[in-house]
Amino acid sequence: MASIIAEEGHRILSLADLSQGFLGITPEYGACLAQAGAICFADQKHACGVTMAVNGALEAEFSVHWPTVTDQMARCWNDPRYTTEHAAYGVAILVFKDLLRITVIERSRIGSGFDFWCGYQKEDYPFQNRTRLEVSGIRNGTKSEIMSRVKQRLKRKWLPRKELPSYVAVVEFGRPVCQAVKK
Repeated sequence: MASIIAEEGHRILSLADLSQGFLGITPEYGACLAQAGAICFADQKHACGVTMAVNGALEAEFSVHWPTVTDQMARCWNDPRYTTEHAAYGVAILVFKDLLRITVIERSRIGSGFDFWCGYQKEDYPFQNRTRLEVSGIRNGTKSEIMSRVKQRLKRKWLPRKELPSYVAVVEFGRPVCQAVKK
């Protein structure tokens, strides 16, 4: 699904699109990521349609839209750290899908140093045309905290295969901003 350009010239990032699922994300898990994102944006007192900047290796501005937060959602997503992590996954997945035309192929395993294998389609050969994506989320932080988190993620040991493209995305919900860095 290609982004729609809003009247202000911003792309539209609809968290509800996550509920359609992707090759490596079930519709149910995608809906959960959308809920977590809604909680994080609403917690920062943003109105639906807030502008989010993408900076770094990728540059864009998005008008972000999310499902209405219900009391039940707030109770379900009561752990701020867990919620922020999953919200960041959802935002980063949509940003990279829109800007690089890649989608989640599969979740990586703990210890790999990154969160998702992304690509253009299901490949028959492991690692061919794949991109590694490491995601981190900050509910409300300074530019210095965002860049510190980027540096921490870049220092992690990643699976060998340096020839594969790799990205770190740190999503901060207070501004909001997605800092994208190519490793």
